[in-house]
Amino acid sequence: MTTIVPINHNPDFTPRPGVPAPERLIEGSPVFSTWEHDATPAGDVKWDKILTGVWEATPGLTHSMKGTTLEFCHIIHGSAEITSVTGESWTFGAGDSFVMKPGFVGTWRTIETVRKIYVVAQE
Repeated sequence: MTTIVPINHNPDFTPRPGVPAPERLIEGSPVFSTWEHDATPAGDVKWDKILTGVWEATPGLTHSMKGTTLEFCHIIHGSAEITSVTGESWTFGAGDSFVMKPGFVGTWRTIETVRKIYVVAQE
C-alpha cells in the first residue's frame, strides 16, 4: 500500500456518475461526477474509512446531512452556498477550503458548476 496518494484536479479516468437521492433534492436537476482516488481503512478507533477524490456537481439545491461523517473540501472551480438549519450561510469559490463537521444539517446550493477535492472520514 502506498502512503502518498496524489490528487489530480482533472482526472484522466471515467468518473462515477450520480444524482441526488429524491428525498435530498430541493431544486433543479443537479448531476454529480465522482473520481474516487483512494479509500483507506483508517485503522483508528474513531474513523472506519478515509475517502479521497474529486467531486463535481452541476447547479441545483440539495439537503446536506453529514451524520457521523467529517468532510474536508477544497474548491477547484465554481461556487456553492452552504446554509445550516440555524440560518448561517457561507459562499465558497475557487481556492476556498472548509470542513463540514459531523452533525451538520442544512443545504448545499451549487451556483456555478463546482469541482472540489474531498477528504471524507466515515465512522
